[in-house]
Amino acid sequence: MADTVGDRLKSLGIAIPNASSPVANYVPWVRSGNLVFVSGQLPLQDGTVACVGQIATEVNADQGYAAARLCALNLIAHVRNACDGDLNRVKRVVKLTGFVASGPAFTDHPAVINGASDLMVQVFGDAGRHSRAAVGASSLPRGATVEVEAIFEVI
Repeated sequence: MADTVGDRLKSLGIAIPNASSPVANYVPWVRSGNLVFVSGQLPLQDGTVACVGQIATEVNADQGYAAARLCALNLIAHVRNACDGDLNRVKRVVKLTGFVASGPAFTDHPAVINGASDLMVQVFGDAGRHSRAAVGASSLPRGATVEVEAIFEVI
């Protein structure tokens, strides 16, 4: 079993991307006491939204799962910045809130947001287990399929 978050990332073959810049009037994260609130992250890859469209009409659930995973990588990039580059300072992933662009007939939002949840557990182990909400929305910023925000406890 890996001893550090860096070891886990290496064993999973995961590289955390550079944190993206805000596209409106907000900051990417705020620390209050031992909590870091990371603003909603889109499935950005190299500055481009990697997955656009509604689940079940333009995008399938597996693509949505992958998009949620990418959102989680971007969340981790921001909490890494909040921890001065040291992801071992993450004591707990407290909560994820995931938004899924979908029509009214789609009801399996939790399966899509599992892309983010599964990654948090893979990266942070038991500390990655969190509370969560998975919500449907008719549209999301920049046409993204998924957006995920997070609260982390840090030391």
